Amino acid sequence: MARERATALLVDFDGVLRRWDPAVAAGVEREYGLSAGVLGEIAMQWGRLQPVLTGQVSHADWMTSVADALTPSVGDAERARAAVAQWQRYRGEVDPEVLTFVREARAAGIRVGLGTNATDLLDADLAALGLTDELDVVVNSSAIGVHKPAPEYFQAACAALDTPPARVLFVDDEDRAISGARAAGLSAYRWNGPADLRYLRAVLAG
Repeated sequence: MARERATALLVDFDGVLRRWDPAVAAGVEREYGLSAGVLGEIAMQWGRLQPVLTGQVSHADWMTSVADALTPSVGDAERARAAVAQWQRYRGEVDPEVLTFVREARAAGIRVGLGTNATDLLDADLAALGLTDELDVVVNSSAIGVHKPAPEYFQAACAALDTPPARVLFVDDEDRAISGARAAGLSAYRWNGPADLRYLRAVLAG
């Protein structure tokens, strides 16, 4: 049976609409004598990451815990905090091709939501990147207390979009999120890069 045409679009933030230049973290790590990749490795340890993605701790507290974990590597707590602060000043960049796609969808009457596992810094990031008025809804895991790929996350996203799951197209760069969305009844597309936009435009055009 053919699926219903999507009337709403839910896009992931990091890895889709926002991209990160790995050279920034690498430069900080070199400057402070840290091993390559250690900032991301510490920050993304699930026991440290999960509480901030569900709103149990703040972004600031999360970064304090990263600095605490780094202290033995740099030998000085103040220096560890300085390294983390310098790393965090960079807030990524908007992918211009994805933003154009979002604008086209909205102009065609499709509701567009940002569906992201994020911290309480998300609103400030959206403002800094000029995205505040580019989206109809923002579904932030830390604000609703549940993260992708949980079915409750996608239920909340569809409710925010005021659209039934069968009519929502979800785009994300993580397989687990894609699987979770499909299990919740959404159409889901695994993002590989801007070359995918031609296909996604065709899907939305019906």
